[in-house]
Amino acid sequence: MQVGRALISVFDKTGLDVFARGLSDLGVEIVASGGTAAYIAELGIDVVPVEELTDVPELLGGRVKTLHPRIHAGILARRGLEADLDELREQGIRTFDLVCVNLYPFRGVTARRNVREEDAVEMIDIGGPALLRAAAKNFVDVVPVCEATRYEEILDQLRGGGIDLDTRRRLAAEAFAHTAAYETSIASWFADIETFPPQLLLSLERVGDLAYGENPHQRAAYYAEAGVRRHLLSRVDQLNGRELSFNNLNDLDAARAVQREFALPSCVIVKHANPCGCAVAASIEEAYERALSSDPVSAYGGVVAVNRKVSAELAARLAEQFVEVLIAPSYEEEALATLRTKEGLRILEDRERRGAAPGDRDYRRVLGGFLVQDTDAEVDDREGMNVATDRHPDEAVWGDLLFAWRVVKHVASNAIVIAKDLQAVGIGGGQMSRVDAVRLALEKAAEHGHSVAGASLASDAFFPFPDGPRLALDAGVGAIIQPGGSKRDADVVGAVEAAGAMMVFTARRHFRH
Repeated sequence: MQVGRALISVFDKTGLDVFARGLSDLGVEIVASGGTAAYIAELGIDVVPVEELTDVPELLGGRVKTLHPRIHAGILARRGLEADLDELREQGIRTFDLVCVNLYPFRGVTARRNVREEDAVEMIDIGGPALLRAAAKNFVDVVPVCEATRYEEILDQLRGGGIDLDTRRRLAAEAFAHTAAYETSIASWFADIETFPPQLLLSLERVGDLAYGENPHQRAAYYAEAGVRRHLLSRVDQLNGRELSFNNLNDLDAARAVQREFALPSCVIVKHANPCGCAVAASIEEAYERALSSDPVSAYGGVVAVNRKVSAELAARLAEQFVEVLIAPSYEEEALATLRTKEGLRILEDRERRGAAPGDRDYRRVLGGFLVQDTDAEVDDREGMNVATDRHPDEAVWGDLLFAWRVVKHVASNAIVIAKDLQAVGIGGGQMSRVDAVRLALEKAAEHGHSVAGASLASDAFFPFPDGPRLALDAGVGAIIQPGGSKRDADVVGAVEAAGAMMVFTARRHFRH
């Protein structure tokens, strides 16, 4: 179809100069509202203000401009229905063939700190969504446009003979998705007064397609929550390597979650969304070496996250290993030159180290719905923890206990982490039995030559029986941290006391299924 008459009402004028001039050059009559009409007129392009059609000026400080039968009837009239056209002729109303609308920036305003409620409310667009939905509903006869990125495509099609039906149908779907996302952002803003409102609406924006999902036969894409600045790749630049894959992104999220637990120089290595190596040290170079030695076999092909600038020395060591993804806050020039010799290495620069914050929600898909919960994002410290044994940890042991506790939080349940001198020396995760998780952590430590004598052990949930702790105590573990709360806590503490070891209750569990 060709376009003879267009209605334009946009808040964001990006690209409008080219689009309006292109329509005018094609002989399209342009009708526009308020500031849009003034902007087009300033470009020297003929434009008809909306009020000339409605015979009503803008009302209520601009709240009412296009909400009028002469506008909406001209959009919604069915060209193939003679009764509709007869009514238009009786009322002296002409049709619109194209409607171009973008909406007030509600998300942009409400994302600001300490925004006033009245300012947010004024950014709730009423006329814009109504125009866009009307045009999308009548896509058979009207071209709905809501994205400036479509301007060039539309002009090209008009120059080539007209807008085909498939394009109009696609633009209609885009328009309804646009208004749905807009309404969702408003509903979500109002819903913030309730932690879990009766209706929970999500709006996701596609960041990009992925080569495939967890497996090559699965299609995949990456979406970010609309308007959420802390999404996974916010403020992250890719400096080298192929595009990130589905599994890269999943592992990257896990690595950054662990990394946010530590302020001192630290390194975490993640494989299949579980930390397989983690250490805190006086320098980032030492932290990497100790994280790698935690489990060098599992570290092969993993995601490495460090929280300090990558030096030339560290880059040389990293280049010796097979690393899928490396993320750091910055890089020395010489370090980058070395790392870029590894063509397959995806190098990411994370300038903000943002992540989930307390109060954010976590969503998990289940058959027919979602499980929704607060994110487990708080960093636990000693406050609120209780020593359950007569022996109390000294500061060095407390350091290892808290280190292990912060790492075990990010290991798939049932989870056990054994730590010594701020290094994970044995990790057992994803086990159906907590005893097996302890056994696996001990076996991992032994496999890679780590002594657990005097080490500290963390369990993500309580020990229901003394059997798991006894395995660790018999191997030489000297301190255990766990939530507590079992009916048999006294038996567990008794076993620890009998071994001359120490136990701390956190009163908080960290399941990760």
